[in-house]
Amino acid sequence: MNTTALTIIVVIQVVTALTIIGLVLMQHGKGADMGAAFGSGASGSLFGATGSSNFLSKMTGVAAAVFFSSTLALAYFGSVRTVSTNSVTDTMTTAPAVAVPGAAVPPAAPAAPAPATPAGQSGQIPK
Repeated sequence: MNTTALTIIVVIQVVTALTIIGLVLMQHGKGADMGAAFGSGASGSLFGATGSSNFLSKMTGVAAAVFFSSTLALAYFGSVRTVSTNSVTDTMTTAPAVAVPGAAVPPAAPAAPAPATPAGQSGQIPK
């Protein structure tokens, strides 16, 4: 998946997170219902006489669904990995060793002689 689509999903996630924060802060708590029961002017509010609890609750639920779906999309696209069939060593070429004229060739090291054991001893430790 290209980076443009991932950027769009991240922007959607950030916008919905900010929307959820705003909607939750706009909602009133359970204790505010008691004040509205005694006529605190709820009928003249923007959302009507029923109050804002239904509208804000539904919008918070929609925003939460969009947020969770964008989170799942980011998790899915973040876990998908492209499998490469080529290795770095497959693309490398090895050049044959070429002797340079005039270069000194290091002498071969002589083999170490085997330690000699005197006749009659088989290498056992005396008791």
